[in-house]
Amino acid sequence: MQILRANIIFTPESTRFQVVESGYIVVAGGKVEGVYQTLPEEYQHSPVTDLGNSLLIPAMNDMHVHASQIRNQGIAMDQELLPWLQHYTFPEEQKYVDTSYAERMYRHFVHTLWRHGTMRVVAFASVHLHSTLLLMRLLDEAGMAAYVGKVNMDSRCPDDLQETPGEALAAHEELMRQYGHDASRVRPIVTPRFIPSCTPQLLHACGEMARRYNLPVQSHLSENLSEIALVRQLEPESLCYADAYRRYGLLGQTPTIMAHCVWSNDEELELLRQCGVMVAHCPTSNFNVASGLAPVRRMLQKGINVALGSDVSAGHDFSLFRMMVYAIQVSKMHYQRDKTCRPLTLAEAFWMATKSAGQFFGNVGSFEPGYDFDALVIDDSELLIDNSYTPLQRLERFVYIGDDRHIAARYCCGQRLTEPQR
Repeated sequence: MQILRANIIFTPESTRFQVVESGYIVVAGGKVEGVYQTLPEEYQHSPVTDLGNSLLIPAMNDMHVHASQIRNQGIAMDQELLPWLQHYTFPEEQKYVDTSYAERMYRHFVHTLWRHGTMRVVAFASVHLHSTLLLMRLLDEAGMAAYVGKVNMDSRCPDDLQETPGEALAAHEELMRQYGHDASRVRPIVTPRFIPSCTPQLLHACGEMARRYNLPVQSHLSENLSEIALVRQLEPESLCYADAYRRYGLLGQTPTIMAHCVWSNDEELELLRQCGVMVAHCPTSNFNVASGLAPVRRMLQKGINVALGSDVSAGHDFSLFRMMVYAIQVSKMHYQRDKTCRPLTLAEAFWMATKSAGQFFGNVGSFEPGYDFDALVIDDSELLIDNSYTPLQRLERFVYIGDDRHIAARYCCGQRLTEPQR
């Protein structure tokens, strides 16, 4: 059992923070037993780790990132989506056929997640099985939790990034053999890159993989107007872009994350709601590849679960704290176009990065009883000009002007994680 004392902040629901100033959190078996202002009698004689004036918050969950693009972070930010893929992304991902190159890049990726306080991630790898398994091993060794997707595609990409449906199925059998057991914190996720890069045959195979192994699914949806127009040509029988995924068994038949949804209309959003799909909102990516402003408030109004993603390397920033800031700023710009969509609050943005995202992993992202103890200790002392700030004001200042240097400790499933090797 662990007992920690700190200024404890979390969002049990999207509309509010719960703050326990100089409170206690009791953790047993890697899970939260309770949060208390005064330590109950039954724990009075147990050792307490006193974190002083630090903030204790849930750890971050990045629900959409391309691990195989880390070398391109901050490069080609003047390109739109489809040319960006052809000229920068695919050439980089081709290098992951070399596992020595992949190990060098993936070690940097895992270390960067750790540095920014991201303890759980839903990541795209590349089409290469052995490099994907390497990424899963490195995340597992670091003590993090993840869903990792071996990318599937067989169209509109270089020949050596294509695979047959049979090859895709065989690769997922190996992924399941090594990481399909329930006890694993790192698990596979079916990952058709997006409709334009997959033939109907491969999409059918991806749907079959999800059904056969009861695997979750991740992909991209309605990110860019040119992309949507291409999908309309490729899938004329589908009612909308999301419906194309549904027809192949890739939209809510198993837990599903769709990134972006910048141009999803009300009919498509309703389909996402009906299918229980989680949307990964990636504000920096949507700016950088000129996609647009995602209608996040409308998604929330419809009851869709929304989380945050860094989407490196279309996004340039790994920090989920800065994703909160960007998400709030995007919502303010969207509000100027649609006054029915009020801007996001800090509580809502924080909830997206913690409890909303954490639902994909189970009871994750909060300090309620029974939740996995994924946590960050924030030492913001250098940000404090005087002693008059409330804990919530301190959290807001850290979100807006703090950085990874203020993260004093990181926990996943109750285990304090040491710095992984680069």
